[in-house]
Amino acid sequence: MSPVQDIEVYFNFRSPYCYLASKRMWQLFDDYHTRLIWKPFGGWSGRSAPERAKRKIPSVRQDVGRWARRLGVPFVPPPITTDPSRAGAGSLLAEEKGLLREYVVEMMRAEWGEGRDIGELGVILEVGKLIGLDSAELEVAVDDTLRKQVLDDNWQQAQVKDVFGVPSFFVGEEVFWGNDRIEFLTEYLSELRLAKL
Repeated sequence: MSPVQDIEVYFNFRSPYCYLASKRMWQLFDDYHTRLIWKPFGGWSGRSAPERAKRKIPSVRQDVGRWARRLGVPFVPPPITTDPSRAGAGSLLAEEKGLLREYVVEMMRAEWGEGRDIGELGVILEVGKLIGLDSAELEVAVDDTLRKQVLDDNWQQAQVKDVFGVPSFFVGEEVFWGNDRIEFLTEYLSELRLAKL
């Protein structure tokens, strides 16, 4: 049997490219002997600074729109003021409960597929209820100081590794940055003979 390879996934719920990756990255864990090491960020971490983001929005929306059409998924950008920090903190609870995949997929669908503000508690709790998370636990988790600190710590660790954008996938010293690098990562895992037969 092949050894299990860790894949560190640096992720920000506010990134449209993380939305695209949320539709595709799970094959890395279904089809290969790998383990997800979840590294979510909050706020602007891992994204372009606000002033640069404003200039990029028209081009990014065209690009993401093309990808969404190729993948057959909806693309409805959320309010520009959306803060992903609560969603990131909530993902840590979902991970603890064994519901991370469902949480990521449904939270990103609500945000980028329906254009909803995932910084709003009501939206987060609705997603949590949909996937089976306890609402009271989730309400506490999204504003928990220790969980928010984990988001900040993840960003500090990422900067040491020279992460400059999301999603970023690390396999040992190899880094694969962006939704469009998932194919290269898949090829790399095959080269390592990690495919499940």
